[in-house]
Order: sequence, then C-alpha cells, then structure tokens
Amino acid sequence: MSVWTRISEALAALAKGEGLAAVFERLRTPPERTVAFTIAAIALSAKMAKADGRVTRDEVRAFREVFAIPPEDEPAAARVYNLAREDVAGFDDYARRIARMFDDGHQTLLDLIEGLFHIAAADGHYHDAEDAFLAEVAAIFGLSDCEFRGIRARYAPDADPDPYDVLGVTRGTHVDEVRAAWRRLVREHHPDRMIARGVPDEALKLAQARMAAINRAWDEIAREHTL
Repeated sequence: MSVWTRISEALAALAKGEGLAAVFERLRTPPERTVAFTIAAIALSAKMAKADGRVTRDEVRAFREVFAIPPEDEPAAARVYNLAREDVAGFDDYARRIARMFDDGHQTLLDLIEGLFHIAAADGHYHDAEDAFLAEVAAIFGLSDCEFRGIRARYAPDADPDPYDVLGVTRGTHVDEVRAAWRRLVREHHPDRMIARGVPDEALKLAQARMAAINRAWDEIAREHTL
C-alpha cells in the first residue's frame, strides 16, 4: 500500500469532523510515521507559503523533487495542502503537534526542516518571512542555533556555508572531535537509518545533497589542519 493511499485513508477521518491537526495525534507510531512525515511536510509547506504570500512553480517543483506524487494521488496531496492553508490554526500550533508526534525523533525533525528549506530556497529567493517562519518552527522542534545555521547555510542562496556549522561543532574544536562529529553525521544520514525513522523513500533524495555537504565540510576542515 503506497504512502498516498494511506494518507487518503487518514484523511477519511476528516469526514467525521476532525480537523487536520487532530489527524497528527493518531499518527505517532510506525508504520504511520511515514504517513505522518509526509502530511507534516505538506501542511507546513502550505503554512510557509501562506506566510510568504505566494507559491511559485519552482517551489512546487521542489516539493515534487522530495515527494514523488503519482497522478492518481494528486487529489490527496492537494487536499492536505488546501486544508492546511485554510485551517485557522496557526503554523506554530501545527509545529507543536508535529514535535509531539516525533518527540523521540530529533533527527526526523531535522529531516523535515531540511525539506522545508529545500522548498523555500527553490526559487532562488529566500525571503525574510520564510526565514522567520523556519527559525520559529526550528525552535519549536528543539533544534539548536548551530543546527539551524548549518541547514540554512546550505540552502539560503546568499549564504556562505561555514564547515563547522555544517558539522555542528564550533571553531576551535579539536580536529579529532570534528572527525568524530563528521563520522557520526555520516552514520545518522545513512539511508537505512532514515527509513527506520519514518522518512519516505522519496525524501531520501535530500540525503544525497546533505551527505555531499557534510563530506565537503570535513574536507575543508581537514585541509586547514594539513597546511
């Protein structure tokens, strides 16, 4: 059964009068985690578009790069998106519910924030409203300033990625500790681990760019210590 079929089944509860936010509360355990992740990504993307005030073709294309939506399942995805845009609940309420849903999966919340960054930066214009939105969502998710800066540096068009931010360490950290952080990140972003924490197969595409950035950051730092 595809994730989109399961999303359609989850949305069937809305016919009984439940709001979209309430659906999150019933998707806390595997195998519903993949469904929950996808619904959360769609809902927060809709809220982010509302904060920004527009939805560009590039952002739609970016979403499709993360989530492959078969033509027959587009109505389900569109329904989630429109429900989130029209829901009077604020994005902060959504973010808190999603944080509770993944309260044992900090890395999953990082995956979700990264997907939102990918969509926000797709049109080459990372707006102040998007930055404020993502910063508040990241804070609700419990991301550290260093984690947020590391993701932002890789996606904001005008950002110059700091390799130490990308690896989640501070300048002055001993090179052995930096190497250990790099190896830990490589392990954490292995596709098998991402699947285990409920990330859809489609979203694994983000891991390729992330791993490239992680390895590039380590190479840059390693060169500093061999000069």
